[in-house]
Amino acid sequence: MEIEQVLASALRALIPPPRLRLSEWIESEIVLPEGVSAQPGPVQLWPFQREIADAIGDASIERVTLVKPVRVGFTTLLTSAVASFVANEPAPILCLLPAEADCRDYMVSDVEPIFASSPAVAKALAYEVDGDDRNTLMSRRFPGGSLKVVAAKAARNLRRHNVRVLFMDEVDGMDPTSEGSPILLAEKRTLSFPDRKIVMGSTPVHSESSNVLRAFAESDARIFEVPCPECGAFSEILWGAIRWDEGKPETARWQCPHCSEEIAERHKLKMVAQGQWRATRPEVKGHAGFQLNALVSLHANASWPQLVREFLSARKDPVTLQTFVNTILGQGWSGAGDELDEAELAGRNEAFGLESLPEEVLTIAAGIDTQHDRLECTFIGSAKDETAFILGHKVIWGNWDHDETWSELDGLLKTRWKHPLGGSLGIDAAVIDAGDGVTMEAVMSFCGPRQRRRIMAGKGVSGTRPFIEPSQSRKKSVARLWLIGVDGIKTAIMARLTRAGSIRFSGDLPPVWYEQLTSERAVTRYVRGQPQRRFERVPGRRAEALDCVVYAIAARQVVHVNFEEREAQLRAGGLQDQVKPKNVYRSKWLTG
Repeated sequence: MEIEQVLASALRALIPPPRLRLSEWIESEIVLPEGVSAQPGPVQLWPFQREIADAIGDASIERVTLVKPVRVGFTTLLTSAVASFVANEPAPILCLLPAEADCRDYMVSDVEPIFASSPAVAKALAYEVDGDDRNTLMSRRFPGGSLKVVAAKAARNLRRHNVRVLFMDEVDGMDPTSEGSPILLAEKRTLSFPDRKIVMGSTPVHSESSNVLRAFAESDARIFEVPCPECGAFSEILWGAIRWDEGKPETARWQCPHCSEEIAERHKLKMVAQGQWRATRPEVKGHAGFQLNALVSLHANASWPQLVREFLSARKDPVTLQTFVNTILGQGWSGAGDELDEAELAGRNEAFGLESLPEEVLTIAAGIDTQHDRLECTFIGSAKDETAFILGHKVIWGNWDHDETWSELDGLLKTRWKHPLGGSLGIDAAVIDAGDGVTMEAVMSFCGPRQRRRIMAGKGVSGTRPFIEPSQSRKKSVARLWLIGVDGIKTAIMARLTRAGSIRFSGDLPPVWYEQLTSERAVTRYVRGQPQRRFERVPGRRAEALDCVVYAIAARQVVHVNFEEREAQLRAGGLQDQVKPKNVYRSKWLTG
């Protein structure tokens, strides 16, 4: 098989390349159907997309890396490039995406409709191919080649394929598997082909562990520069050069770093049309790297005033600010704030608590950590602006397998506290740690009858995950198990703790609670050859408070509250249908 592949590659090398550059072919052949694009019809590439497309189609370039924001049309460009290989250079093609859901969505939402609407590609796929392999949702065969779309999460997906063309999207969302880095495993599947093509794109996440930034650093590192309408000098449009009048995002403009003139948004279309890529490391050959930000995007929702509005909203919270930096500026987020000082955090405590709720708190979530001799519970209130109020921490002493322990927790989760606006507030949702194999059955049994109250059994999972999602396990159980993306939540907690006021602390919390909250730190380790950002315990510290906060934040994600309506209900004296139970004890160990 490998001899046949080498011969096929050698024959392709003797065939002259197509007359049209890839960008020209895309604009002449690819059609976007309704439902895929807001502007259906023949593709019209933006100026900065053309050189990226031509690099993908250039036989002399083996690797193409794109550090990308959102709103720059990469998915359409990627699908169009795949279509070009299907129609013009048939070969084994592999598209690697982070998860199975990503693969299904990409095939259904992009590949199938675009391929069907583009005559040249539809014609290539119309021929029947002899053999036992059949076309499936994730696999297509055509004369001279095949297309497979697989998920990086399962290493077995990468063992079965030898491919000449490899496309990898959102590589910063790919975690190491039991067999190593899925990126390196996928690249090894191309080694049989001397004319291989490897295309990698991603929005960067964390600077120190970013796969796409590491690849970009090994490329010729091209940046997109535009001419200033005043002085004619070429510059990259960077966020630091965007100016606006205080409180007036609509006045956003770009300041030229050469002549200092301030250029209005209305000039952007012409500037981008005249823009050009410049390689900052021209000595590198065979690896084209491109880095973009959304400031050059011609999308209506990527205008400079719109991006300023998004920034002003995002900067209030480090979590949303990171999203802006990653997805709009196309930059990695630094690990600032990964080590926290518990004394400094404790010094921020304020005079509020469960018995004296802040007026801003309109919903309460709880996180419960399960130990063999106790249950620990942290209560977090949320305001309209999503400021988090750590309202208090309770500990229920008792063995995990005693009914009395769980009965006391049930009473605690039914507690309602008087609200300063009137009425009272109770728990809107709670997540209980079910990750311990010994205690899991007891937790599931407790949560099953209480699922309507949003009392959920949760299990922490590492890696790139949503804050909370239902498990896909088919095991029969009295309750649904929820998977908690602990790494993402801990990253959000640490980012928010660096900004005073984003998370506020009750004066009722003892010093040891803050020590537990800061019991882990983020570090970058190499896991099976791939840098990975992970959290490690500070030696000698317990982590119950941190775990409780993680579970409470996960629980908050499933609560959808109309804040105006709830505030009106409280002012009217509503939301007080339950009675606060007695006999809730604070931990002597925690306060000691």
